[in-house]
Amino acid sequence: MDEQSYELLGAFSVEDFARLHSISRSTAYEEIGAGRLTARKFRSRTLVTAEDAKQWRTSLPKLAPAAARTADEPEHRLGTP
Repeated sequence: MDEQSYELLGAFSVEDFARLHSISRSTAYEEIGAGRLTARKFRSRTLVTAEDAKQWRTSLPKLAPAAARTADEPEHRLGTP
């Protein structure tokens, strides 16, 4: 889903936020508890706005080039091709 599509949605339930960002529901609540993800309450619903979701995504650390390479390629040990 592109950035504009996220903005059109307005807000997500925690379950939808987690699904859309490929994390577990408990990880989403951990991020909220740690203060890295802002959530809002509306009656009994916990919501994450599209703006807060974008801020969370952009605050994630970028993967370093060496880490990206080792994630995609098998690890080579001395004496092996």
